[in-house]
Amino acid sequence: MRWFRGLFARPAPIDAAQWRRVRTSLPWVERLDPERDGRLRALTAEFLHGKTITPVDGLMLDPDQRRTLAALCCLPLLEFGAEGLHGWSQLIVYPDAFRVQRDHIDAAGVLHIEDDELSGEAWDAGPLILSWADVCADIDDPESGCCVAVHEMAHKLDMLDGAIDGTPPLPRDWQREWARDFQSAYDAFVSQVEAGRETAIDPYAAEATDEFFAVCSEYHFSAPQLLREEMPAIASHLLRFYGESPFAEGTSAPKSAGRV
Repeated sequence: MRWFRGLFARPAPIDAAQWRRVRTSLPWVERLDPERDGRLRALTAEFLHGKTITPVDGLMLDPDQRRTLAALCCLPLLEFGAEGLHGWSQLIVYPDAFRVQRDHIDAAGVLHIEDDELSGEAWDAGPLILSWADVCADIDDPESGCCVAVHEMAHKLDMLDGAIDGTPPLPRDWQREWARDFQSAYDAFVSQVEAGRETAIDPYAAEATDEFFAVCSEYHFSAPQLLREEMPAIASHLLRFYGESPFAEGTSAPKSAGRV
């Protein structure tokens, strides 16, 4: 079931030969069944119609690479729908990891300025930013547990209700269940990390509840069995929210994969 319907005017569909190349370039898309494949193709066309893709620092992106980026960003919207594209208009793409400067004031009132190197970032009511090198690394190893485009799109979904808290817009009853189960799993995970225990899930998920949701979203798409083994309640919610992962056990590229 999809809970939000896109409000964009329908753009022209992506040409069949162009979409075939997208499927070939993205292992997740190559494994989609025909119905979900068609849904993603339409979402990708809406992304390309409504967003500006801006390569920076000398990066050049050809039309196929732009379509590949758009399709990967739309993968988490297969059930949610085009409403997940609202509130922002630009995808900025760096050739590699990029540096940002952050500042914070500690409890003693001292200002700290730090440089961070990032593979992606999502701004509230602003652009989504990705490292092309990291996107390519994810594509080369699609079952690694990493997918920076999914991670940042999860943040965009989280931001839609105005609160960056790891809970995207959901029907009320489900939202209560989600908040309860995610908080419980997050607290347990933070306890593991703070105790110095090795975790199967990237410890970055312990940074904050919004990062926990975004990291678990990566695992849903790129290591769903591991997520189910480690956090069955979270895996269940994400299965309902995102639909079945293309890399779930028992799924494979459909025989009709080449027909578009």
